[in-house]
Amino acid sequence: MDTTGSAANGGLHLTPFRGLRYVPERVGSLAAVTSPPYDVVVRPDGVHHLQSADPHNIVRLILPQAATTEARHRQAADTLSAWLSDGVLAADAEPALYVYEQRKGDMLQRGLIGALELTTPAEGIVLPHEDVIPHVVEDRASLMRTTAANLDPLLLTYRGNGTATGATAVIERTVRRAPLLSTTTEDGMSHRLWSVTDPAALAEVADDLGRHQALIADGHHRWATYLRLREEHPAPGPWNYGLVLLIDTARYPLQVKAIHRLLNHLPVADALAALGDGFRVRPVDGPLPAALDALGAAASEGNAFLLAGDGRFHLVDRPSPDLVARTVPADRPEAWRTLDATVLHATLIDHVWHVPDTPQGITYIHDAQAAVAQAERRGGTAVLMHPVREDVVRDLARQGVTMPRKSTSFGPKPATGLVLRSLDVG
Repeated sequence: MDTTGSAANGGLHLTPFRGLRYVPERVGSLAAVTSPPYDVVVRPDGVHHLQSADPHNIVRLILPQAATTEARHRQAADTLSAWLSDGVLAADAEPALYVYEQRKGDMLQRGLIGALELTTPAEGIVLPHEDVIPHVVEDRASLMRTTAANLDPLLLTYRGNGTATGATAVIERTVRRAPLLSTTTEDGMSHRLWSVTDPAALAEVADDLGRHQALIADGHHRWATYLRLREEHPAPGPWNYGLVLLIDTARYPLQVKAIHRLLNHLPVADALAALGDGFRVRPVDGPLPAALDALGAAASEGNAFLLAGDGRFHLVDRPSPDLVARTVPADRPEAWRTLDATVLHATLIDHVWHVPDTPQGITYIHDAQAAVAQAERRGGTAVLMHPVREDVVRDLARQGVTMPRKSTSFGPKPATGLVLRSLDVG
């Protein structure tokens, strides 16, 4: 996000750190030890797949498996300690910022990984755009507290001027060198990492980022966790910082995708019957890509959702203005009140369907095909969403207005496991 407010609030302060990285000779391959972010690997089959890829896969740290929360997090801490002792992971010799590149086909994303000084939303430097779930923050806090580590970087964006100056110039000079590591994960995404230790380059980055504020694109729960742990460690020190990846989206635009809802205990027939005359309902032809195209066309004209789970697709759109006025809070900006996620939760989930927003009631799924498949398997309803534009997200965040949680999925997300940050290593 572009801003000139840094003179008053100091802007972004991204600092070098001694990254923990896998020692290539001690693992089968770098691709085999990486993982998507913890909240993408949600299903047990995903965890088991990654665990079987390599005995040192990072999922053993970010999603440890044990009978209790305390046992899980103690297991992660013991595993991290063992990997460090055995030389599976090792700290780089000197503090650095890390240039990180992801490439797949025509998509190219580059940014900087570093330890970012923490600020509250009220300070206007790092802006959230979604609400968080308290029990998820507590779980992540317990894991970070027990391991004394930031195991995966948050994804933050800012808006430069679109030219190769400042931090972007440093990035584009750095990628001309041989990388520290290069790997391609099973999804076809290539990943490369470089370190930046030159004092002049670090100063160039600091001067540039000090004029910007950032939007949390992915990682609201981990940012809230960072802030909670800072409160527990009030003295200046490593808990005052958190591991992030910063992307200049004026130079490297992100993709914005939807996050879909699976209503676990609501059959599609019941969901449709409860709509009454509050929405227009139409059957649409499959397969799924064609149905999603129909959703996109309807979403261009107003709120629209695609329901699935009974072997068919049902387009739900054109909500009754009276129904929306009765159910959506009126004390927020118009842009918030007309969001698909707002209408879905306030009008449909809360008022029409009466589905509790709990892990038992709703599962949040990034992949549309997976949402449909699980709905059909469980006899529930998949509610497929259309993505929100990035400029809408940014404008609401600037106003201090948070969207319903899990409203957006920015990507590509950084791979977990390429560089970690220990709070015990200088």
